[in-house]
Formats: sequence, structure tokens, C-alpha cells
Amino acid sequence: MKRNILIILSLVLIAFASCKKEEKFDAVAQAAKDETAIQAYLTANPSISATKDANGVYYQVLTEGTGANPTSSSIVTVNYIGKLLNGPQFDAGTGFRTYLTSVIKGWTYGVPHVKAGGRILLIIPSALAYGNPGQGSIPPNSVLVFTIDLLSINN
Repeated sequence: MKRNILIILSLVLIAFASCKKEEKFDAVAQAAKDETAIQAYLTANPSISATKDANGVYYQVLTEGTGANPTSSSIVTVNYIGKLLNGPQFDAGTGFRTYLTSVIKGWTYGVPHVKAGGRILLIIPSALAYGNPGQGSIPPNSVLVFTIDLLSINN
């Protein structure tokens, strides 16, 4: 009986010892990885002349538009295509209406750079997108690329 208890305790100890501790997420290291990936992407795509704003979002206004610029709290209607930095499309929408406060931070910060009727390219670091957990088909720590047509603004 004592032998069986010792065997069971040994197995329990081995099971606990074999559990891998989760690595702690390092946001600073991830931001550096994102920046390196974005710079490589921009180098590989010389037709993109994106500007990095104060929040860390890269943007290029493709079509200026003629209307007003939205604010970060505007309601906007857009057409968009979302891709991972390495190419695969993960989403698209037509006539998508939303508050800029209820989307990923990269949109909240990036969309106000374009006027109504315009088109913008956004390259969004992972921290301003879905971050470390990811979302659905978007892997953790993914840099995202969006092409957005700003159809209208409702304040």
C-alpha cells in the first residue's frame, strides 16, 4: 500500500515538474519586433511612402478626399480590406458603420488622417491592433495592414 502511494505521489510530482511555465509577455520587445517587420515591409514595397504618426501608426493617404477629417470620436462609414503584414487577407467590409472609439486603436488613431471621400493605407503595430492574444484568424502579435475608403462621417 505504501509503495502504491509513493508511486502515485511520484507521478504527481513529475506531472507538476513537467508543466511549462508561461513566458511573460514583453511589450517592449514585441514593439521592437513590430518595428523591424514594418521597416522590412516598407523596404520590400517601395511604392508605399508611409508616415509614422505620434501614436505609432504608419499611414499613407492614397486619395486625399474633399470633405472634413473625422475625429477619434466620430461615427464613420467605410469600405475596408484588412490583411496580415505577410499578405493574407483576414477581413473586408463594405458600408461598415462604426464609432472610431469602438474599433482597434490603430483605426482610432489612423482614420482621422484622411478626409471624407478619401482612401488611406494603415500599417498598425500589434499593440494597436489585437495585441498578444490575437483575434479569431489573426495570430497573436500580428501587424495589420488596412486599406480604408472613408465614405462618410457623422459626428
